[in-house]
Amino acid sequence: MIDNKQEWMDSLPSYLKEAWEEAEYESLTAVQEQAIPFILNGEDVLAEAPTGSGKTLAYLIPLLKNINPEQKRTQVLIMASSHELVMQIFHEVQAWTKGSSIVSASLIGGANIKRQMEKLKKKPQIVVGTPGRIHELMNKKKLKAHEIQSLVMDEADQLLVPEHIQTVKSILDSTMKECQTLLFSATLPEEVLELAHEFMDENAEVIRVSEEQMKPEVNHTYIVCEDRDKKEMVRKLAHIDGFKGLAFMQDIAKLNILAEKLTYQHLDLGLLHSDAKKEQRAKAIKEFRNGEYHLLLATDVAARGLDIKDITYIVNLDMPKETTSYIHRSGRTARIGAKEGTVVSLVNPVEEKRLKKHARDLGIHLEEKVVYKGRLKDA
Repeated sequence: MIDNKQEWMDSLPSYLKEAWEEAEYESLTAVQEQAIPFILNGEDVLAEAPTGSGKTLAYLIPLLKNINPEQKRTQVLIMASSHELVMQIFHEVQAWTKGSSIVSASLIGGANIKRQMEKLKKKPQIVVGTPGRIHELMNKKKLKAHEIQSLVMDEADQLLVPEHIQTVKSILDSTMKECQTLLFSATLPEEVLELAHEFMDENAEVIRVSEEQMKPEVNHTYIVCEDRDKKEMVRKLAHIDGFKGLAFMQDIAKLNILAEKLTYQHLDLGLLHSDAKKEQRAKAIKEFRNGEYHLLLATDVAARGLDIKDITYIVNLDMPKETTSYIHRSGRTARIGAKEGTVVSLVNPVEEKRLKKHARDLGIHLEEKVVYKGRLKDA
């Protein structure tokens, strides 16, 4: 097995070396260091690593190296549950294949299927898509499952859920027995691992990277306030110097009302939820990424897999019941390349108890804060 980092780095094709230099990464992240040698070797991998730990490149770099550009067929298939995550991965693929002859395609539901069929006629070596559309095109014999040599499930815990499981299993059953299967996620609960072992090699490598192994520092803070005061608290936070924040709430209706009230107070913001049209969601992400506003209100589902490098604050407008939701939310700040990020949970006294339980379960240190004169201060 290629386990010497210098050895496989040296063996990368020139276009990948150039992309690496362009990205200005100083070193590999923990999940990249652990997963890449196994993937290069063609082995099945299950990887659990925090959001923002560089999971996409952990599978993309070795898979791109293993692609044969001379063979005009789909060699790599990457599945993700949301349109946004598919397009995000697809943009990474495009960035990292620049200067090569590798052809890629994205397949998402809601987009023009005839146009997607035309894309597949160009025999892309790498395809990124949502399960429903991939399955549909396989059934139409436009995407040939037996040609795929590596299949990736990104945010696997969102793919192996009742909503997608039958479609995903059908896709997996269509691939060849020797097809390499890779599962990447911020959380891999036991039930997901059990399902995964049904279709993965029994000797699949299991990699778990903890929060401690990540470089950037995340400060976990909270402000105790009544629900009616949360709007004003968000407004104050949004005016903190250097604030670029993602604020989470589970209820779409309440999120819409909050957005209206803050907009009425002349606060520029974006809105991201699963009820919005695909174009609206893409526009909100693009404008936020480009710095047209510094606050993006989002539901958990809509922000899943969202990767914006310079988010400095995560604001929890409510407190999720699941500890895993807190992990996914927190992971949107202090992405790779950032120095640090701050999570601010706005909690009423009942939510404060739940937050402290999450903190105990995760072994994180919480600090109570107040906003004073445009800054976050100790309470």
